[in-house]
Amino acid sequence: MPLSSHNLVVEPKPQSAMAQLQRFLVLRRQARQPVEDLAAFEQQLHALFAAAECEALGEEIARLDINAPVVRIDGVPHRQVLRCEETYVSSAGPVRIERSLYSTRQSGERAVCPMELRSGIVEGRWTPWAAKQATWVVAHLTPQEGEDLFSMLGSMSPSKSSLDRLPKQLGQRWEKSRVVFEESLREKEKVPRAAVTMAVSLDGVMLPMKDGRRAEKRAAAAAGGKRTRGPAGHAEAGCATLSFFDRDGERLSTVRLGRMPESKKATLKKMLSAEVDGALTRRPLLKLVTVADGARDNWNYLDAEFPQATPVVDFYHAAERLKAAIDAAYGETSPKGRSQFEKLRHVLLEERRGVEKVIRALVHLRDTHPRSHKIERELWYFRRNRHRMHYAEIKAKGYPIGSGVVEAACKTLVTQRMKRSGMRWRHEGGQAILTLRALAQSDRFDRGWNLLAESYKSKVTLPRNVVAFPS
Repeated sequence: MPLSSHNLVVEPKPQSAMAQLQRFLVLRRQARQPVEDLAAFEQQLHALFAAAECEALGEEIARLDINAPVVRIDGVPHRQVLRCEETYVSSAGPVRIERSLYSTRQSGERAVCPMELRSGIVEGRWTPWAAKQATWVVAHLTPQEGEDLFSMLGSMSPSKSSLDRLPKQLGQRWEKSRVVFEESLREKEKVPRAAVTMAVSLDGVMLPMKDGRRAEKRAAAAAGGKRTRGPAGHAEAGCATLSFFDRDGERLSTVRLGRMPESKKATLKKMLSAEVDGALTRRPLLKLVTVADGARDNWNYLDAEFPQATPVVDFYHAAERLKAAIDAAYGETSPKGRSQFEKLRHVLLEERRGVEKVIRALVHLRDTHPRSHKIERELWYFRRNRHRMHYAEIKAKGYPIGSGVVEAACKTLVTQRMKRSGMRWRHEGGQAILTLRALAQSDRFDRGWNLLAESYKSKVTLPRNVVAFPS
C-alpha cells in the first residue's frame, strides 16, 4: 500500500540536554510542593546539569576540529584519511564528537587528530580538566578506590584499568622531559623570604617489587647458609627533601623528591643537587645543613657534593645507637642501664663537646665488656660520625638536628600509598606514582600538571590555498 501524508509517522527530534535541564528547572519553580526525597532530587538535578555540561563541552571541542583535505601540524603536511566519531572522558561525563584524522601516509605512522592536538586531549581520550582530576585522585588513592570515588560523585566514571594506565602514560611523558620540567618548576619558585637555613636530607625505604628476583635471592641465601626469611622481593626506594627554616628554626616549606630503586640512588642525587644549586643561585647567603642517618653511601654523597654544609647525623638515630650499646652492657630492662642512657643522652644533646664524653663512656663500657661486639660496633659508629654530632652548637645556631622531614617523606610518599597489603611494583608504574605524589606534596602539582598538559598540544594550520570542507 503506497504511503500517503496521512499515515507517514515522523519521529520527534530528541530534546537537547540543555532544553531538558531548562524544562526541569521551570517545572520545579512552578511546583507548589517541596520534593519528597531531597537526595533523589539532588541526584537527578546533578545528572541533568552534567548532561548539559557534556553537550556544551562537546560543541566547544567540535569547534576545534578541522575538516580539510590537508593540514599542517607543527609545519608538517598531513592528509585527511578518515572522519569518524569518538567518545572522550570529560569531568562531567562522556562526550561524543565527530572529528577528522590525518596522516603523513608514511609507513608505520599513526593517524593524528588536529582537534585533539589543538584542545590538548590527554592520551587520546581525556579532556585536560578530567585528566588532571583523575591524575590527582590516583596519586593518592588506588585505581579501585578512584573508580569508586568517581562513581559516587556521579559525573565522569573512568574504569579501574583506565585509572591504572593514566599515571603510567603521564609518567613516561614526564621522564622524557624530566630535566626540562624540573628546571621550569625551579625557575618559577621563590625561596621563602624568612628563610635563613636550608636543610638537605636523603633516606630510603624498602618497597615490594614485582621484578625483585624474590626466588633467586632466597635460593642464593639458602645456598650460602643464610636465613631465607625477610623481604627478599624488596628493593630500596629513595627519598630526598630540601627544607627551608627561619632564624628560629621553624620549618617554612619543603620540596620532596622520590625515586624508585636504583643503584646508589644516582638519579635522586642528581635531582637533589639541582634543587640545591637552584635555591643557592636565588639565595646565595642561605646556610646549608646536611642531615641524614649514619648510612655511609648517603654521607659519601652529601660530604662530596656539599662540602660547605654543616653535617648533622640525625640525633634520634644517634640516641638509638647509644641505647643499643648501653643495653648490651646492662640489659634492656636494667634500671641502672636506663639511668645511664638518660644521662648520656642529655650529655650528647645539651653539652658542648658532648659527643667526646659519650665516646669516653662507651670506651669504658667496651673495656668492661670486652666480649661485646655490639658495644664495639656502636663505639665505632660514634667515632666515625663525631664531627657530625655537635648537637649543642648546632641547636644554638637554629639548625635542625633531626632527619624527621625526610623520614616523614618516606612514609607519606612511599609507604602510605605503595606498601598496602598485596601490593608489588614495577619500576615504571611506581615511578609515576612517586613523581605525582612528590609534586603534590611539594606544592608543585598545578604547575607540574600545566607543563604536562601543554606537551599534548601542537600547532595546527591550513596550508595556503586550502579551504576547509563546508559544514
